[in-house]
Parts: sequence; C-alpha cells; structure tokens
Amino acid sequence: MRIAAICTLLLALAASAQERGVYVDDIDRTADACTNFFDYANGAWRKANPIPAAQSRWSRRWASGELSKDQVKTILEETALRRDWAPGSIDQQIGDFYSSCMNVERINQLGLKPIQPILDRIARIDSRDKLQRVLAELHELQVAVPFGITATPDTRNPSQVIAQVFATGLGMGDRDYYLKSDARFVEAREKYRDHLTKMFALAGSSNAKREAETVFAFETRLAAWHLDNVQRRNPRMRDHKHYLATLQAMTPHFDWKRYLAAANVTAIELNIDQPLFMQAVDRELATTPLSEWRTYLRWHLLRASAPYLSDKFAEQDFEFYSRYLGGAKEMKPRATRCVEFADALLGEAVGQRYVERHFTAEAKARMEEMVGNLLAAMGDTIRGLDWMGAETKRQALEKLSTFNPKVGYPDKWIDYRSVDIARGDFMQNVVNATKFATNDDRTQIGKPLDRGRWGMTPPTSNAYYSPLLNEIVFPAGILQSPAFDVNATDAVNYGAIGVVIGHEISHGFDDQGSQFDAQGRLRNWWTAEDLTRFKEKGQCVVDQFEGYFVEPGIHHNGRLVLGESIGDLAGAKIAYLGLQKAHQKRPGRTIEGFTPDQQFFIGWGQFRGDEIRPEAQRTMVQRGPHPTGKYRVIGPLSNMPEFAKAFGCKTGQEMVRENACEVW
Repeated sequence: MRIAAICTLLLALAASAQERGVYVDDIDRTADACTNFFDYANGAWRKANPIPAAQSRWSRRWASGELSKDQVKTILEETALRRDWAPGSIDQQIGDFYSSCMNVERINQLGLKPIQPILDRIARIDSRDKLQRVLAELHELQVAVPFGITATPDTRNPSQVIAQVFATGLGMGDRDYYLKSDARFVEAREKYRDHLTKMFALAGSSNAKREAETVFAFETRLAAWHLDNVQRRNPRMRDHKHYLATLQAMTPHFDWKRYLAAANVTAIELNIDQPLFMQAVDRELATTPLSEWRTYLRWHLLRASAPYLSDKFAEQDFEFYSRYLGGAKEMKPRATRCVEFADALLGEAVGQRYVERHFTAEAKARMEEMVGNLLAAMGDTIRGLDWMGAETKRQALEKLSTFNPKVGYPDKWIDYRSVDIARGDFMQNVVNATKFATNDDRTQIGKPLDRGRWGMTPPTSNAYYSPLLNEIVFPAGILQSPAFDVNATDAVNYGAIGVVIGHEISHGFDDQGSQFDAQGRLRNWWTAEDLTRFKEKGQCVVDQFEGYFVEPGIHHNGRLVLGESIGDLAGAKIAYLGLQKAHQKRPGRTIEGFTPDQQFFIGWGQFRGDEIRPEAQRTMVQRGPHPTGKYRVIGPLSNMPEFAKAFGCKTGQEMVRENACEVW
C-alpha cells in the first residue's frame, strides 16, 4: 500500500509539473501591472500579432475562434471530396453545401438570377394585398422587414412558447445612426446613402441615387419609432402581451389571420415588443406609395442576399458593413466565409462532426466540475451579502438552484434530413436551409417549451445566459485555449473560462436577469429596500464605465454596458472563489515566478485582451452591450482587493479604484 501511495503521489507530481501556466512571453515587462494591466497581461503578444487584415479585433481569444473555423473547414473539405454519401445524410448535406459555396465561378455566372423570381414578385406589387403576400414570403426567408415574427417563451409563463412580433427594418440597425446630429452619425448616413446607391446600381437600376434616397427616407421614418439601445435592454419595455384581436386593432391595414395562416402559426396571444413601432408600420402600410414599398423591399432582399451572391455584391456589402463600420481591411477568405455560412445554416449537422473530433469527454467533465464550483461560489456569495435581506436571499438562492448548465453540445440534435441540399446551386441551398430554420422556429409556437434546444451551435466560440430558460450554455467551440485547456493550471482556467462561467451565472442577477424569477417569469422577487440598494450598486458600475473613453469625445454608455459589466465584475469575483474550492482538491503552485492568484488574473487579461480597430470601437460603443476588451480587463479587476494584493498595488494607482464597485 505504501509503495502504491508513493507511486500515485509521483504520478500526480509529474502531471502537475507538466501543467501550463500563463503565457509568459505574452506579458509586456515594460508595463506596470498596477497602472496598466491591459498592456502588462498580453501587450507583448499584441505587439507581435497585429490585427489581421480581415479582422476588426484580435487577441488569443479571437484567434481561437478562427481556429475553430479552420477545424470545421478541414472537416468540410474532407467531406466535400466524396460524392457517395447517402442522400440526406449529415455528410452529404454539409459536404454538398460547402462544395456549392466554394463554386465561385458558377455563383458569379448566375449574378442576380438566384433571387430574380422574388425580385420580380416585388416589382409586381400593385396592391396592398400583394404587398402583404410578399412581406410574408420575405419573412420566411428571414428578410424581416419592417417587422419580424419569432417563437419565444411567454414571459408570464415560460413553460409555454408564444409568437413575438419584433421591430426591425433598418439597414443600419440602430435608430441613432438616422437621427443623431453627432459628426460620426452624419458621416455614417452619407456612407450609407452611397452604399445604397452602389448596390442599386449593381442590381441594374437606372435611378440608383433616387432609390437610395427613397430607402433612406423610409428607414428614417421607421427609426423615429424604434426604442433606443438602452431602452431595448429593459425587458419590461418590450413586454406587451396581447390577444391577436388587439394586434389586429392596432394595425388595421395588415391582415394578421391570413399572415399567420400562411405561416402555419396558430397564435391566440402574442408579445409585441414595440407597439408604437407597429402603429408606425401600419401608417406606412396605409399611406406610403406602393412604389416606395417596392424600392424598400428590393433593397432589403439585396442586403440579406448579398453575402451569398456574386463577388460584386458580396464585396460591396463588405465595403460598408465590414470595412466602414468594422474597420476590416479585406474580406475573409472564401473558405472561411463558407464555413461561417455552413455553421449558421446547418450548425448542428456541422456541430456533430466537430465535437466528434475536437471535444473530449475529459474536457466536458473538467468543465462541468468548474461550473459546479462556480455555482457553489455564487451561492456562498449570496448567503454572505450584508446588503440583502433574508427574503430576497431566499428567492435568489431558489433561482440559483434552478440554473441549467449546458456544456459542449445538445443531447438531441436537430434533424436536417428534410432540407434539400445539392452540390450545384449555392443560393438555393441557402434558401432551403433558411426556410427550414424559419419553419422549425415557427413550429415551436403554441407548444410547451423544449428546454433541450440550443441558441448557439457547438463550434461557436462564445457562451450565453437565457433569463427565460434560466440556463447557461458553453459550446464546445469556446472550450479550447486560451479560454480552457485541460493541460493548464486551475488558476489559468478559472481566470479565463472560469470568469466566463461566472459572467454567465451573474447574468441571472444583473440589471436585466434580476427581473426574472426562478421559473424564468418576468416578475419582481425583490423587496423594495433590497432593490433600491441593488440599483445603487449598479449605478457605481454605470459611473465607472461612463469614464472610459475609446477616443476623445467618445466614451462607453454606462447604462448600455451595465449588464455585461456586472457580469464581468461578479464573474471575476465568483471565479476567484471557485478557484479556492478547486485548490482544496488540487492545491495551486507558483509557476515561472507567478503565484496562483497572479496566474488567475493574468489568465483573464490574456483571454480578454483584444486589440481593436477604431471603427469597430465606435460601433461597439454605439450599439454593443459589451465594453471593449481593454475595459473588460481593467474594469472589473480594478475593483477587486484580491487583485491589488496579488500584485502589491497601492492606493492611488490606476488599478486600485478609490470608490470600488461591488454588486455581488
């Protein structure tokens, strides 16, 4: 027994010696961790790895996401080489889809022909009746203009799925681009008009400039009735459950019974996320000339189709949306774009093959252990709060107990066998897969909620929290270095994917998630006193991020990034606590001069330390709920005394906030 115990100890020590610590060469030794931790943690890596021309931001984390796509590309290339797969099988579908996407010569030969039939139907709109029929056809293709409809859990009874009518229809996506007078918005409007003109010209219009102005005027009228980005973050401002008869009375110029019947949707009750917008749509239906509607719909079909059409349309689409708004210098390689299309349209078919090769049982088990430790740490945090009363704590702990973690991939895969995918016609494959996705979504309406469905595909390098399902989801694609590495120390893993896990758990208790209860209902479970204190703590985070500028005159909107910033702050705290639980089983050790605590914080800085182009920063600050990478690194950590202790930071240094924020 003694010899066996010694052997076990030696094996454990050998495994420990092979563990990876932080990426030492990524650290900028000229930077001071206590004044500029963003540069310290991975500044050397960013200097040695400038943003690739096709990207808008770059870090080890984003490089990892591109690696996932390369892994999928290898799978698709190998699958596409064979032509003898069984019809309707996963391999036949993903192989033929990829092959059709890579056939650029044929795509360029076809030009606009793949969408010409529906363009012709748009051109023949000569009555309100035909207008409505074409709108329904566009919606099936997920060209959701000027509104859309989708399945969503009922906020009053999330165990049931209802239809949601949502506001959309803006080519620039955000009302402020149409309405605000800041110089950057004025410039964007001019660039957008120019883009519209060029797209119409490519489509053969002889009045491209006039049509561009028609679209812009139409969208500007709609934009005036959209909620702004901060308002849209408030779930109560988008919660308007009505009977179908109420929606019909609200929009008398649209025949909802016929529309829903054509969509095979039975909906007695619906949620209307923006009623004033729908009333504005109804006025457009009643008063706007059909010629303007035809131009508007033609544009949005072109916009939605452009990435899949010939090079000239795809390139012009890139010029505005990726080069101007995102700062990318060149298009991604064709193969990468085809991978992205396959993942978007046949994601769980692609995902099955992806996890077979790139996600191990060991990784799943290690990840599930981390999730368990962080849920336990969040429970300890709630119980130890000195600002929250006993009744609210009871409700918070009940909600935490119902969290549903999902790791890697679904237990039940989507069955795509009914989707007709052929090697020769790429756009038709896109149409068939899109219609399948639309109809699959619509079939959920009026049924009990299927909690087995996923909102991301397995190769996706991301994660999410759903307040209506009260679930946290971590696809296989994000579970690789630098986020997660089975050969890395617990400290590094907890500092990277651990903070992501904590972040997603914390979303259940941020300014949005805190409005939903343990069953996913939009219901206040707070006492008045505790809710007041919670909002005061959130205001600290708002004020902190209002002070973070991406360039002179442009700073983060604290209200817009509040949820994500609470997530980062609380995520870092509970990940740190989770690490202490892990160290009770596997004590941490100093590696290459860095203590476990230092490894933890550097792990976050090396995972999240993005370099980002100025254009992308402006777009993120305007419409994105996430802060830029720099402030996701320094923002939460500068509030943590554990960080200051780990690096010996003193009061008055930049990474030690005088009025530190703590929400959870």
